[in-house]
Amino acid sequence: MVTVEKLNGFGADTDEGISRCCGSEALYIKLVNMIPNESNFEVLKDALERNDLDKAFEAAHALKGVLGNLSLTPMYNKSVEITELLRARTKTDYEPKLDELLAMRDRLTELCAS
Repeated sequence: MVTVEKLNGFGADTDEGISRCCGSEALYIKLVNMIPNESNFEVLKDALERNDLDKAFEAAHALKGVLGNLSLTPMYNKSVEITELLRARTKTDYEPKLDELLAMRDRLTELCAS
């Protein structure tokens, strides 16, 4: 099970995240545990594979919001980078950035499972 200590080691600002959850560590941990199954990771991946930048932007923007609200800082920062490139409709290879974000999700998944 993920703990505040594990999340701090991951780079999360747990004090801020818990504060956003009205001071409830239990609620914060519950919400963090939902992130590995967040559907917008797959929506983003699929949209980028189809070169659907509008749909990709929507998914990246949604991820940015949830990751920011939970103060999962490393993932939030990467989602901001992807979101802003998509907002500008930048023609680039998104795969390396997406791979980084998905690798962080996988690491979070491991933390939640251990």
